[in-house]
Amino acid sequence: MNRTTLIYIIVLFGWIGFHGFAHATDNASGDDNEQKITLNIKSDGYIYRHEGRPDPFKPFVSVKKSATNLLDPNEIVEEETTYSGMQLFEPGQLNLVGVMMTKSDPLALVEDQTKKGYVLRLGSLIGKRGKVTAIEANQVIITETAKTRAGKEMKSQITMRMKAEGDK
Repeated sequence: MNRTTLIYIIVLFGWIGFHGFAHATDNASGDDNEQKITLNIKSDGYIYRHEGRPDPFKPFVSVKKSATNLLDPNEIVEEETTYSGMQLFEPGQLNLVGVMMTKSDPLALVEDQTKKGYVLRLGSLIGKRGKVTAIEANQVIITETAKTRAGKEMKSQITMRMKAEGDK
């Protein structure tokens, strides 16, 4: 017998005992000696009021919502965009190998782990949230902008430095 069945039985017998559900009486009728059972239901006007009382069928133990289920307003929300070109690489996956300074448009040469080269210009998108904001003689500055669930913009800067000869 499981716990739920046991609870139902206890509640049923408690209700029967409280309300005086049935009283059996023996009535012998003249010639056929038939037993008759009559049910006397108390009708004393009792109405069950459940205000302020616990529900007897509600589980005693409930699952509480964990903090991970709640939405954090400071959580960074990823935009649903299709990435292509340099957006497929995060700045940490690339090495700065050269910079060409011109008056109008400075250029930076970066390479991935397979030694394949790419050219970066001012305003080039890199990674999921990065944009090239400055190209200097020996470094490239990338500004990453992330939006939180509350709509606040968070900015961070990443500096890619050219390795000097002999550096690893």
